[in-house]
Amino acid sequence: MNVLEVTDLRKHFPIRRGFLRRIVGHVRAVDGVTFHIRKGETLALVGESGCGKTTVSRCILRALAPTAGAIRLSIDGSVVDLATLSKRELKRYRRHMQMVFQDPFSSLNPRMGIADIIGEPLLVNGMRSADERRKRVGELLDMVQLPRAYRSRFPHAFSGGQRQRIGIARALALNPSLIVADEPVSALDVSVQAQILNLMLDLQDRLGLTYLFVAHDLSVVKHISDRVAVMYVGRIVEIASTQSLYERPKHPYTEALLSAVPKADPRIRADRVILEREVADPANPPPGCYFHPRCRYAQERCRVEAPQMEEVEPNRWVSCHRAREISLRGVQ
Repeated sequence: MNVLEVTDLRKHFPIRRGFLRRIVGHVRAVDGVTFHIRKGETLALVGESGCGKTTVSRCILRALAPTAGAIRLSIDGSVVDLATLSKRELKRYRRHMQMVFQDPFSSLNPRMGIADIIGEPLLVNGMRSADERRKRVGELLDMVQLPRAYRSRFPHAFSGGQRQRIGIARALALNPSLIVADEPVSALDVSVQAQILNLMLDLQDRLGLTYLFVAHDLSVVKHISDRVAVMYVGRIVEIASTQSLYERPKHPYTEALLSAVPKADPRIRADRVILEREVADPANPPPGCYFHPRCRYAQERCRVEAPQMEEVEPNRWVSCHRAREISLRGVQ
């Protein structure tokens, strides 16, 4: 069963100029994104900074109103299109989708104690009993492996990893159907990253959680995800299972990203794919395939005709004219 289905999602930001602030163009931050996430699955959304990953996650949570497209969330057997709901109608559904933020310090109110931070979603959603909230906060602290004695402390008293555990506990408070994790470990030390990722995997096994994991670090993605969706300039260019994508990429951009993954053995010399030229401008993208100015496999067709997503293998979708004929290098 699919918990989330995103279809042709678009988010265009207007460009205004002049004294009258007339609209002279649009930044196509998200330009026709389609994917789904099954119950209990982790889908990683990866790509360079500025490719639209965070904008996709914010549209899904309706922190941003999408320009077009459908965002269907499955809740207790029924399906609702979040993209069509008003702010008033959204209130009843927000408890079913929660977010773990990138910066664990700025996402916590420094004037509130931990018990109040974790318990606030419970209070807002109708749990008026202080005793019930206190009991639930204790259970959540146990889940994220923090002592209950810490409930009266403030965020400044915790390390970065502990703050992120608090953020995870807050996200779990209402038993959401979907958790969106936006670069949840990028601000942490490497050793702490592993602890947080292992905690998220453990919670997923115990509670049957469904994650949309937004990241740019492919070594992190390999550890936690079941499938990977690769984004480039507002579009998804490849979706595949984690193992097949890492071993046999089908899109040249995926190959370039994988070549940048650090090797654990210093004796292995990095053989990187160096991309020439700059990333395409989302306000004025090139004709044809957006990636063709940087692609060493590009042909004339790539410069004039935009590729469509096609299933080149079972459960393997790629947006590339040459996906069936070129052989690309992955990582083991």
